[in-house]
Amino acid sequence: MPLADSAGVPILPGCHPDPTIERVGDDFYLATSTFEYFPGIPVFHSRNLRDWSPLGHAVDRPGQLDLTGVPSSGGLFAPTLRHHRGRWFLVCTLVHGSGRDGDFVLTADDPAGPWSDPVWLDAPGIDPSLFFDDDGRAWFTGTELVERDWPGQTVVWMREFDPVGLRLVGPRHDLWHGALTGAVWAEGPHIHRRGDWYYLLASEGGTEYFHALSVARSRAVTGPYEGHRGNPVLTHRHLGRGYPIQNVGHADLVRHGDDDWAAVLLATRPRGGADPLGREAFLVDVDWEDDWPVFLPGRGRLDALPAAGTGPGFPSPGEWTQVRTAVTGFWQADAAARTLRIAPTGTGPGGPGTPAFVGIRQRHHGFTLRGDLPPGAGIAARLRDDVLLVAERSEDGLVVMVTDGAPARELARVTLDPGVTGVSLGSDAETFSITVDGGDGPLAAVPAGLLSPARAGGFVGVWVGFTAHGGEPVTVRGIAYTGHPGG
Repeated sequence: MPLADSAGVPILPGCHPDPTIERVGDDFYLATSTFEYFPGIPVFHSRNLRDWSPLGHAVDRPGQLDLTGVPSSGGLFAPTLRHHRGRWFLVCTLVHGSGRDGDFVLTADDPAGPWSDPVWLDAPGIDPSLFFDDDGRAWFTGTELVERDWPGQTVVWMREFDPVGLRLVGPRHDLWHGALTGAVWAEGPHIHRRGDWYYLLASEGGTEYFHALSVARSRAVTGPYEGHRGNPVLTHRHLGRGYPIQNVGHADLVRHGDDDWAAVLLATRPRGGADPLGREAFLVDVDWEDDWPVFLPGRGRLDALPAAGTGPGFPSPGEWTQVRTAVTGFWQADAAARTLRIAPTGTGPGGPGTPAFVGIRQRHHGFTLRGDLPPGAGIAARLRDDVLLVAERSEDGLVVMVTDGAPARELARVTLDPGVTGVSLGSDAETFSITVDGGDGPLAAVPAGLLSPARAGGFVGVWVGFTAHGGEPVTVRGIAYTGHPGG
């Protein structure tokens, strides 16, 4: 039964990359990467694969994992979520961690949490995955940079996993170097079984324009694996840079009927070359022919469809995140009152007193985020530590600044009547702008491409939210996020 009639609209809009999915009975669970944001690795639930509700986060306390020193686009990469005999497992990679990095496993009795502290694994490389076979044995796969024959060459490798002792055991098996000679950066190496065949999914080409999903199969879980003659089985790189959905890859399979299958994967929706939304999660149908998977059968691509608008509304408390985890408890979101209280004890290198940022994912190309700013508060769009647009309120008025990989520069400064507190950050897909309630047009604007991973680099999209930059806690009131139709 086809599910993805609207395969051009993300099931999780905004920056939700590297989706991983698991089914237990009639319930489906999904998790995604979060990089330097905390709490990290959101877990979602669905009964129909289209509509997803947040359950919580797998990483939700500083003592569990410390992201303090990770750089922008460092942190938590490519989780895999699996269930086995009543126990939940999540494997992930911490990149550029403060005290330790590498692959680890978390466990839980409930996908909503609480999740355990990490158990670190003797596993080189990134993008770990788990496969639990029908015979009770478990297998761990990952990718490692080898560059034996060409620059950027990786290998997908496997070892047996002990689900009780939470460790890798037995010999290593190298499974796959990619579908094409010269292919770089294989990622998302998931193993699935259908009948007597084991299938290895892996995406190569880098998680950008040349991203492409390939598949190989074997009668034995440890190989040897035979690549499909139709590889890559899904990509958009042949459609040109003007196609409205790009960077398709990093898929995970799920069965949703007796032999009905679907896949979640990532893709981007650029506008005019800018992709501030980052990599989003999509759902696609999967059929089988000659014991090979066919992604988006009869179509072979995600068709761009207009997204519905939303709001205005207050984001759910679970949507708000901070940057890194040096300090917690410095902010509280109140959905009923539509307020966000922030103390200037943020997570930057300056320690206590560092300007604090708390935000949500930009989910639409066209949007408006509004709030009543008291002195000491600000409203901001953040791509990286050094790429952001911010308007800060003081006793005298409002100053708008932009940082573009260099020291901040001032775009505008106005004096405001004390009774004027409403400030909006918005985008029309071409520019980001700052406006003041009752003002005559935007106070300042920058091109949308400035806040775009395609231009500035990195693995995350834009977060929009509020700051505290004075010496005292601030409360932003009247908060509302509106997503404009079509974006």
